[in-house]
Amino acid sequence: MKAIGRLLRPLALLLSVILTFTSLSACAGKSSATLPPPVDDSRGAAVVNPSRAEQPEVKKGLSLKQKGVLLAGAAALYYLYNQHKNSQEQGPNGQYYLSKNGRVYYRDAQHRAHYVTPPPNGIRVSEAEARQYRNFQGYNNSPTGRDLTSLGAATAPAM
Repeated sequence: MKAIGRLLRPLALLLSVILTFTSLSACAGKSSATLPPPVDDSRGAAVVNPSRAEQPEVKKGLSLKQKGVLLAGAAALYYLYNQHKNSQEQGPNGQYYLSKNGRVYYRDAQHRAHYVTPPPNGIRVSEAEARQYRNFQGYNNSPTGRDLTSLGAATAPAM
């Protein structure tokens, strides 16, 4: 019994030193360069909606072709991404990115990612401007078409 007690003391001392060292090194090892987790604004009421100034004026009495095309869903998100991808600002009016999972996001002043939600009523753009989005879901309220996952995997920086 005494021999076992003599072996357990050094083992207990060794384990306590190892546990103390690992807990202290875990606290000291946190890097200030790590980014906070992304914020999913699509779940709440925060919806990015372009200002009235960005939307062309629609005149009454014109045909749908002359008024423009309604972009919703993936088409609206891709439109917003293209409008903001080269912006030098921060926040909702700043630069937008495509994530690897095909979602559009921007970063706030604290570098948190905020996912962008397409406006509930869509975005009306001229037919000429909307042509490049015709293959995407939401083009002229179409439920079929491409989503942004194939684009995001090819162009997105790491979140």
